[in-house]
Amino acid sequence: MYQESAEATLEKMQDAELATKQDLSRVELALKHDLRETELALKHDLRETELKLEMKIAETKSELIRWIVGAGFLQTALITALLLKMSSGL
Repeated sequence: MYQESAEATLEKMQDAELATKQDLSRVELALKHDLRETELALKHDLRETELKLEMKIAETKSELIRWIVGAGFLQTALITALLLKMSSGL
C-alpha cells in the first residue's frame, strides 16, 4: 500500500516537474519573442534618429555654405571699396 502511494506521489511529482519544464519553455519562448520585438523596435527608432540627424547635418551644412559665400562676397566688396577709395585719393 505504501509502495503504491509512493509510486503515485512520485508520478505526480514527475508530471508536475514536466508541467513546470513546459511552462518554463513557454515563458522562455515568450521572452525571446518579446526581446526580438523590442530589438526590432529599437533598431527602427535608431534608424529614424539617424535619418533625422543626417537631415539636420545637411541643413546645417547648407546654411554654413551660405554664410561662408555671403562673407566672401562681403569681404570682396569691402576690399574693392577700400582699393577704390585709396586709388581715388591719389
